Amino acid sequence: MRYNTGADRMPLPPDKQSLPRLVSIDAYRGFVMLLLLGEALRLREVARALPESRLWQWLAHHQTHATWSGCSLHDLIQPSFSFLVGVALPFSLAGRQHLSQARWKTTAHAWSRALILVLLGIFLRSMEHPLTYWTFEDTLTQIGLGYGFLFLLAKRPTVEQVMALVGILTLYWGFFALYPAPDRSFDWAGAGVPGDWPHHYLGFASHWNINSNAAWAFDRWFLNLFPREKPFVGNPGGYVTLSFIPTLGTMILGLFAGNLLRNHATTPLRKIGILMSWATLCLALGLILHVSGVCPIVKKIWTPSWVLFSGAWCFLLMALFQWAFSLQTHSWLALPLVVVGTNSIAAYCMEWIGTSFVRDSLVRHLPERVFELFGAAYAPLILGLLTLAILWSVLFAMYKKRIFLKI
Repeated sequence: MRYNTGADRMPLPPDKQSLPRLVSIDAYRGFVMLLLLGEALRLREVARALPESRLWQWLAHHQTHATWSGCSLHDLIQPSFSFLVGVALPFSLAGRQHLSQARWKTTAHAWSRALILVLLGIFLRSMEHPLTYWTFEDTLTQIGLGYGFLFLLAKRPTVEQVMALVGILTLYWGFFALYPAPDRSFDWAGAGVPGDWPHHYLGFASHWNINSNAAWAFDRWFLNLFPREKPFVGNPGGYVTLSFIPTLGTMILGLFAGNLLRNHATTPLRKIGILMSWATLCLALGLILHVSGVCPIVKKIWTPSWVLFSGAWCFLLMALFQWAFSLQTHSWLALPLVVVGTNSIAAYCMEWIGTSFVRDSLVRHLPERVFELFGAAYAPLILGLLTLAILWSVLFAMYKKRIFLKI
């Protein structure tokens, strides 16, 4: 991990200066990270206090992951973050080429970055456990497990990248489809699933049921190879290690977008149109696979249909931010998002480490009436807004002083 400051960096000559950043990418990344930090707003607590309000129920829904199938705004955080890794990679490679970095150094950086992402994800997940919590479904670990392969693909022709995407999604679908679906005698309790869990699929789609699928079977073997507090029987949410394989598919979609955005021969308006056409295609394919029962849309095990469905929203959001912030300068409209987007690793670590610290400090030092200014029902929201404001202010101070955490 590098700790960069503007103060200790000598000015570079014109031929060695970094290439300009695309504001739309930083703004989109900032939007995603603010959604993650926005968990501090505790919208579900407000919704529970106001059960008759449809608005608060709707807001709470979109700050909650879908139980199994389906999608909320909160479910788009991880695919967007993964997608943006792919978007940024062509710019990163161009920047290193611009600085005349040796190929072996570029390759070594890519694979070391992948390893650091995996280890950082495990570290953050382990903070509340007495032992190292060996789990690999976290956003950072999932990206890290696939990043080295994405780097190799980024150097290949587009046709090979398309073939890799199709191959990944097809083979991963077959991996699940060929594994025996759970029958009536399946021990759901032994897999950590309540017997009355209402979200099981029937028929062919049952190959993608929670904690009874091919990737779950792999984890029952793989995760028990590590020291654990107790034997692994199944993730309570159904998350699996092997989701990094289709997550690589999401990053490849981002790679397509990044190559398009770097293409100076294509006009900005045409880039937006192409992104929207890709969004339409992916959305149609994902929904067809889901409705037909061939492959349900399930984020928690990152089904191939989820890659396409969530990828459609990523393309659409990228088009939206490209339309709003297509210039190379930071406008005042983009600044609140860019402050977070240019320091996404710091923001991610803040969500794990800083949020609870700031929240507890506010509760400890401010009188309760401050949070209940608009009534007790809104106290979690006021506390969350103050927490979010402090975290953003820290990121803004880092931005002004050009302090960026980079991997």
